[in-house]
Amino acid sequence: MSRPVQISVLGAGSWGTTIASIAAANASTVIWSRRGEIVEQINREHRNGAYLSDLPLNPALRSTASIEEAAEHCDVLVVGVPSHSFRDTLRAVSRWIRPWVPVVSLAKGLEQITHLRMTEIIHEELPGHPAGLLAGPNIAKEVLQGMAAAAVLAMPDLEVARALQPLFGTRVFRVYTNDDVIGCELGGPLKNVIAISAGMADGLGVGVNTRASVITRGLAEISRLGTILGGQPNTFMGLTGLGDLLATCMSPFSRNRQVGEQLSAGRTTAEIVASMNMVAEGIKTSSVVVELAAAYDLKMPIATEVDAVVRGVRTAAQAFRGLRSISPGSESDVIA
Repeated sequence: MSRPVQISVLGAGSWGTTIASIAAANASTVIWSRRGEIVEQINREHRNGAYLSDLPLNPALRSTASIEEAAEHCDVLVVGVPSHSFRDTLRAVSRWIRPWVPVVSLAKGLEQITHLRMTEIIHEELPGHPAGLLAGPNIAKEVLQGMAAAAVLAMPDLEVARALQPLFGTRVFRVYTNDDVIGCELGGPLKNVIAISAGMADGLGVGVNTRASVITRGLAEISRLGTILGGQPNTFMGLTGLGDLLATCMSPFSRNRQVGEQLSAGRTTAEIVASMNMVAEGIKTSSVVVELAAAYDLKMPIATEVDAVVRGVRTAAQAFRGLRSISPGSESDVIA
């Protein structure tokens, strides 16, 4: 290119802001937010207190409240808004973005009703644009603090992925490439549901053995559904599968794990959502996962119990009693 690469990040939540701050060290980067106070704070104070406390951001990062400004001159578009607003955000930028600009999703969710992945929505709303995702076992605050971490940049064309790879990596934030977009993209939404169950286990005080069993059996559920939907089996053993599952189930900063803990304390989903300033994707994804499992005649007992608790038809304690009632067969049968 005859000029420096311009990166635009849509969405100034914790992960979008973290990726924007990293990218700003590698290329000219602007982040869009609907909230004027966040825009002003990033530009003046180089921080995002609403989502990342007082952690400093790269001073080269610039913010704007104009989605037109963010979209019209970018060479790479990163979309970090939640799944429920993903399509509307793409529609808003469709009139401004230039042809063939790669679009990278940060969202770990599935669209309600359609059950579509975010890259599928990109193809519908921005046809002709290379579409991929950046995902992995990443807790935003730890990454921004400079702790070692890794992620995967998944694109159907590995040449495109390799070209984008240096824009998002640092010495301690290692970015790998993968062409299994389906598998990489499914790991995030599916593990969020299992993370809620891990949080419920912690909240109920059922012990490390039970939590380990839930995580392991949850991985089996993720792998079965993900493979049927077109993902490659090995992908679910990697950073966007097992890695992301472990981080989300274990971290005290995990929103979905926190949801599970609060559900086990007797709070309703509506009360939990009202108290959060960030989105826990697993709440909405749980019903989508159960619907997909039914469509493919798959048994996903953990996801089914989580969905029942999220909908308020079972308590967390009842859900774990329900899991104990399932007769165990051969482990090789249920993993395959």
